[in-house]
Amino acid sequence: MPEGDVVWRTAARLHQALAGRRIVSSDLRHPRLALVDLSGRTVTEALARGKHLLIRLSDGITLHSHLKMDGNWWLYRPGERWRSPGHQVRVVLTTEEIVAVGSRLHDLAVVSTDDESSLVGHLGPDLLGPDWDPDEAVRRLRATPERPIGLALLDQRNLAGIGNLYRAEVLFLRGVHPTTATGEVADLPALVTTAQRLLYANRARVEQSTTGSLVRGQERYVYGRRGRPCLRCGSRVTAAPLGSGAEGTDAQRTVFWCPKCQPVS
Repeated sequence: MPEGDVVWRTAARLHQALAGRRIVSSDLRHPRLALVDLSGRTVTEALARGKHLLIRLSDGITLHSHLKMDGNWWLYRPGERWRSPGHQVRVVLTTEEIVAVGSRLHDLAVVSTDDESSLVGHLGPDLLGPDWDPDEAVRRLRATPERPIGLALLDQRNLAGIGNLYRAEVLFLRGVHPTTATGEVADLPALVTTAQRLLYANRARVEQSTTGSLVRGQERYVYGRRGRPCLRCGSRVTAAPLGSGAEGTDAQRTVFWCPKCQPVS
């Protein structure tokens, strides 16, 4: 699943390509939006809010999308062949110079810009946003002290932008086992600060590295390394499901950790 840094970078690319340009035609391939026509409006900005992507247009209109597991936005010159099959395309925004194509997008909506809070108002402080507030993120995490920290970090209502990769790496770097109760984490402020630093460091590059290395196989300490050596101590990395298995904020996801560097407290 694209995490906050990927969505931030996607929004930055869209903003650079589209801001100030007039849409000459639009195609929203969703039953609820099939009759919505955005042509004639000018793109004012594109921005990320956690894992949500907002494209703001003149006349106070916002196009909202979520990449979830497999969504993406591509930029083309008019007439250029698309990488995505037509049946995967959900949005086409055409300007005179650029065609923006959103494939496999989710949670598509067109709302008044003044009403964006109906879609993203529930989110906690954005790790890469101007509203980032580590104290508020810590306060929200501490509101459920009995909840496993490995679940609390994925809840976008606490802090927006962390996904499975950064959850694993942040907990490793802080030496915290994923099942540790949030109220028992020794230094929550340091944990959320580490998370923000990791996403910020990766926001402008495709390769997501938490180790400082871009050598293949050495980019991350534990994420995706089940059964392989921990890059710090050499112990075998463990992975297991964490969560209720139901949909929602505690949906079951695989979490990775080093049993030596992150002992059960």
